[in-house]
Amino acid sequence: MRVLVVNAGSSSVKLRLLDADDSLAAERDLDAPQSRVDPAELLSAVEGWQPDVVGHRVVHGGTRFREAVRIDPSVRDALEELADLAPLHQPKSLAGIDAVSRALPDVPAVACFDTAFHTTLPDAAATYPLPSELRKRFEIRRYGFHGLSHAYASRRAAELAGGRPARIVTCHLGAGASLCAVRDGRSIDTTMGFTPLEGLVMATRSGSVDPGLVLWLIDRERMSERSLAEALEHESGLLGLAGTADMREVLARAATADEDAALALDVYVHRLRAGIASMAAALGGLDTLVFTGGVGENAPEVRQRAAEGLPFLGVELDEQRNRDARGDAEIGSQGAPVRTLVIAAREDLEIARQVRALV
Repeated sequence: MRVLVVNAGSSSVKLRLLDADDSLAAERDLDAPQSRVDPAELLSAVEGWQPDVVGHRVVHGGTRFREAVRIDPSVRDALEELADLAPLHQPKSLAGIDAVSRALPDVPAVACFDTAFHTTLPDAAATYPLPSELRKRFEIRRYGFHGLSHAYASRRAAELAGGRPARIVTCHLGAGASLCAVRDGRSIDTTMGFTPLEGLVMATRSGSVDPGLVLWLIDRERMSERSLAEALEHESGLLGLAGTADMREVLARAATADEDAALALDVYVHRLRAGIASMAAALGGLDTLVFTGGVGENAPEVRQRAAEGLPFLGVELDEQRNRDARGDAEIGSQGAPVRTLVIAAREDLEIARQVRALV
């Protein structure tokens, strides 16, 4: 079964055509400024591809969608209703669904959700200590995100380890970043929450901050909801600390004793270490640690700095293995209690797997 995987982002749409054996038959990235896709350009891009089914990455499935689902008009309407929970991300997914359905009207389409992997969170991990009436009325809970990446990385880690390690922590480190505690293939804790703003320091997102600080800024600075959201989403994180959202530049500048870059790297790694330890605590220990995503795969210094604070968990990296890692690789020291892996992010393979299982 040939699967066309569609990943609609804020400024582009990534198209990947996977053959039945998961080999990449074709790929194309289209510009989509402000999530607007040119139908004619899309139709031209997929001309001759002949997929059997389309799989769409959808960021938010709410509490209703706990697994992949065939897209029909009622599902499309339900996804639009969820835009209130993910106003920055859901419209992009919907734009991709609409554009592809116009270009390929006779090809069945499936929605695969980033939140679905985290629907297995136990109540203790998913529940915010807020008034019951608010939690129930607005379905407030930790939803978690990057689920497609965490699902793939944890399953691939099990393959590389020659079985399924009971306790895996996956670190998806990219422009957005989150951790996941995976026990026996199921998510039991994660760092992102009701929104993708919670958790680790990211490229332009703050990650977790004291909610009292947010209230203080609203009161003291009379900041509007819009301006505060802009600051937390687009002006914070590495950008707010170092003036750049690019980890490569942060690392290069930190190496020259640039104070802002050094502080940004220290804050980033401090939060990362603490998050990994928190996930391990939720698991009751750690068997395998996985790094994935743009930073996770390509920044050996970040991996090394994180691991330097985790010997008490059994994490120990081999310096040369870590430095030389390309693609899927083991970077832990020989005989270390915890296996440490780098795994290339392949949400497209996870989406194709879910689509085939459904169709």
